[in-house]
Amino acid sequence: MGGQTARIARFIGVRLAVSAPVILGIVFLTFMLIRMGGQDPVAMLAGPMADEAMLNALRAQLQLDQPLLAQFANYMVRIAHGDLGVSWQGGIPVLNEIRHLFPATLELVLLSVALAALIGIPIGMRAATKPNGWFDQISRFVSLAGFSMPTYWMGLMAILVFFYILRWAPAPMGRLSMEVAAPAVVTGSILVDALLEGNWRAMGSALAHLALPVACFTMLAAAPMIKQTRAIVIEIMGSDYVRYARANGFSAATVRRMALRNAATPLLTFLGSELTSLLAAAALIEYIFSLSGLGQWGLNAILLGDFAVVQGYVLTLALFSMAIFMVIDLIVMLIEPRN
Repeated sequence: MGGQTARIARFIGVRLAVSAPVILGIVFLTFMLIRMGGQDPVAMLAGPMADEAMLNALRAQLQLDQPLLAQFANYMVRIAHGDLGVSWQGGIPVLNEIRHLFPATLELVLLSVALAALIGIPIGMRAATKPNGWFDQISRFVSLAGFSMPTYWMGLMAILVFFYILRWAPAPMGRLSMEVAAPAVVTGSILVDALLEGNWRAMGSALAHLALPVACFTMLAAAPMIKQTRAIVIEIMGSDYVRYARANGFSAATVRRMALRNAATPLLTFLGSELTSLLAAAALIEYIFSLSGLGQWGLNAILLGDFAVVQGYVLTLALFSMAIFMVIDLIVMLIEPRN
């Protein structure tokens, strides 16, 4: 037990040491690129009536009159003290906004990826058992359709059909109906907080508002999940040990269990990459359905040239990706130990 704990601690230490320069590089590139993009936030903040003296004063207040490397050094010092700066548009600390908005995005992404895995993995495995059969052809068509549909188009069509025409869904305005009292904030997820509080009305309203965005996101996530599962399982089904198991008379169910067990590692790795990519892609879904999550906040900051928010948003995505892949690699190491 002690050896396993030491191994896990060593693994985490090595991963943190390797990830630190990567995160630093991402922060540096983001910091430099948004300042070299030609967007002048000072002019946007000051307004069209500001004179040169006002622009210079505001630029000095935001420390944008300093050399780029000096600005980056000051930013890194603030990060080391847990200060990600203040939003230039709203005047709110960036770290506070991340804590407030991140649970809404996690709620959307985790539900969608979980449903996509529950749908995509069984379909992909079923399709792989009889390649080019009728089920495989249908699943490949569905997967291709999911790949082909743009995110914004799918969201708008869902609103048109289920809200405007059928009136089945609530208005795509926020995470909770206006007449429903919000639960006390514990985790930041309205769904979880309502469950903890026993506020069933708020929980029902939150589920209703999540239904369409989660359905759209699940379709987008399930398409690559079907394709990847099918490819992995077909490769495993053609391996020597599966052919040997079939030659020894093992049942089809037993062979499928063997394939799923051996497909667990590549599927977990793919699931981690899917989770991180969808977190970045959540901005469009959040924007269309007005979910007020981290993605919508980051997208608005990019459009408005709010440097502090963009930097905090990208840093959050990078840290989340690092954490997800570390957890996935740790799980793989535990279920498939190697000397």
